[in-house]
Amino acid sequence: MCGIVGLFIKDKALEPQLGKLLAGMLATMCDRGPDSAGFAVYGSDESGSCKITVQSPDPALFSGLDAALGDALGAEVQMTVRDTHAVLRLDAALADKARQLLREKYPQFRVMGVGERIEIYKEVGYPTGVAERFGLSSMSGSHGIGHTRMATESAVTTMGAHPFSTGSDQCLVHNGSLSNHNNLRRELKHGGMTFETENDTEVAAAYLTAQMDSGLSLGDALQKGLKDLDGFYTFVVGTRDGFGVLRDPIACKPAVLAETDQYVAFGSEYRALVGLPGIDGAKVWEPEPATVYFWGR
Repeated sequence: MCGIVGLFIKDKALEPQLGKLLAGMLATMCDRGPDSAGFAVYGSDESGSCKITVQSPDPALFSGLDAALGDALGAEVQMTVRDTHAVLRLDAALADKARQLLREKYPQFRVMGVGERIEIYKEVGYPTGVAERFGLSSMSGSHGIGHTRMATESAVTTMGAHPFSTGSDQCLVHNGSLSNHNNLRRELKHGGMTFETENDTEVAAAYLTAQMDSGLSLGDALQKGLKDLDGFYTFVVGTRDGFGVLRDPIACKPAVLAETDQYVAFGSEYRALVGLPGIDGAKVWEPEPATVYFWGR
């Protein structure tokens, strides 16, 4: 049993409140996942630049990372540190080289996510504490998703927390379990995908990335997943421009959507939505089984 929340802002005037609203939604899901939590926030579009979110158990190790990486790349690297995570900003054309350098020369740092807009923060701990550590309430953006975890398939670790990101500006949170993730992991590894954990959710994220890398849209990748992914699941997938929702054909995992002129919101339960502005006048419904929903710009 895990908790999922998501918020897509339609009215730009509401973007400065994204983090505050998402933090409130996440707090209602603590009892569905008390062991760890995480969230992804999609901020403003910084054309030509890229953000790499990295994590370290010892934040003191971040000291000088921006200068050292900048020297190795021959370009400016800016860094913002939030507790155990740091966001590195650099020229988008250098993103692949920067990731390679981090992998080869800085193995003490673990990459959480990469993209033009995405920032990912996740840690072990009670969800409200995790949100406070990273200052979620002060963040702004166009959309975000969050997750509270009750571990069932793998250990309680930072890397086992959600969201999982396996592609640029992509991430996924999941409530449920996949029964064929080991076979899929082997197939995806043969196709060149790499994995950081044994978590089934990382396999689902990598599966969708592989499908989109082959030319499918997110909607088509999710639709194909209905045939290829065995198990019980509710997915919320973040992309650069929006988010998608999918429940398995049986749809035993709870889910609710709400839409107004200002936003689209997702919660594992309706109580995650009650603090949103204008929720009393929102269209509220339970997403249908085996049906892809997506909102974007």
